[in-house]
Amino acid sequence: MMNFIFFFFLTLILVVIQTVIIPNFSWFPHSFDLMIINILYLSLFSPRYWVPLCLVIIGSIMDSLSGAPFFLHTTAYLCIYLIVFFLRRLVFQRSVIFVFIVGLASACIYQGLVMFSVFLLQGRKAIEATDYRLGIGQLFWAAVGIPIGIWILRTAHRNYSHAVRRSCRHMARKYRE
Repeated sequence: MMNFIFFFFLTLILVVIQTVIIPNFSWFPHSFDLMIINILYLSLFSPRYWVPLCLVIIGSIMDSLSGAPFFLHTTAYLCIYLIVFFLRRLVFQRSVIFVFIVGLASACIYQGLVMFSVFLLQGRKAIEATDYRLGIGQLFWAAVGIPIGIWILRTAHRNYSHAVRRSCRHMARKYRE
C-alpha cells in the first residue's frame, strides 16, 4: 500500500510537470516525455502483475491531457513495459549501461510512435516537413535525463521505504508500551 502511495504521488507530480510546467518554459523545447522515467522504474524494479494496469491508467491520463492522438501514450508505455519485461530476464537489469540503452530505446519507441501517428493522420507530406532536430534533441536529453531520473527515483523510493519502515517500528514500539 505504501508503494502505491509513493507511485501515485510520483505520477501526479510528473503529470503536472509534463503537462503544466514544461510547456510554459521556452527553454524546454526538446524535453522528452518525463513519464518514461516512471514507466522504466516500474518496469525494471517492480515485478508485480498490476504494473500493466497502472500503465494503461497513466497512459489514459496522459492521452487525455496532452492533446496527442488517443492511445499514443498508452501504446508507447505498454510497448516500453513489454520490451523491458522481456529484456530484464536476459540481461542484468541493475547495470547503468542497461538502463542507458533501455532509456534510449524507450525514447526511440515513443518518437517512432509519434512519427507514425503523424504519418497516419497527415500523410507523407507531414513527415517530409517535420523538423527532425526536435526528435534528435529529445533523444539526446532522454539519453542524459532517463538514467539520472531513474537514479533519483530509486534513491527517493529507498529513502521513502526506509522512513515508512522506521515509522512503523516506532509506532509498534509506542503501542506495545
